[in-house]
Amino acid sequence: MEAQKMFFDRSDWVPNNQTLPVIVYREIFICDDGCEEFARLFTSHGWEGIWRDGVFDYQHYHAGAHEVLGVGRGTAKLLIGGPTGKVLELHPGDCLVLPAGTGHQKQGASSDFQVVGAYPPGQHPDIQTSAATAELLKKIAEVPLPETDPVQGASGPLFEAWHLGDKQATDSDIASAGKSG
Repeated sequence: MEAQKMFFDRSDWVPNNQTLPVIVYREIFICDDGCEEFARLFTSHGWEGIWRDGVFDYQHYHAGAHEVLGVGRGTAKLLIGGPTGKVLELHPGDCLVLPAGTGHQKQGASSDFQVVGAYPPGQHPDIQTSAATAELLKKIAEVPLPETDPVQGASGPLFEAWHLGDKQATDSDIASAGKSG
């Protein structure tokens, strides 16, 4: 399964995550029913806290959790990576994995837009809407890596890009991965 990897530097007050890339999967499912498939898929790979809703229309990030978002229905434009980030057009069946600290904001959506979200075990989304303090930056850096990719389990793009087989990605690993894929 192909996936796009995107790194984001700090953007204004949004810290982003300079170590772990955002992963974008396209058209995982053909969605007609709100994509209960995403909820089943994420759960089957051990991700928890399943919810179904939209995405906030203000820039925010989570300091204490990585987050997966699967588009169950509708379309949207999400600004990823803070105020100077990148706008992604999302369609049913698309999926994003956002590392802790990554800014995200809905900039527009169809009236039926809905995502299915989840988090690695033990992680909870604290909604941050202001500049990260030294304490929050430390918290972001210490968020544990998930044990599985929410889409492919013990393999796949997230597993490889986030070095889930390793305890911690090294600077040389990140440098050799490049800035986008």
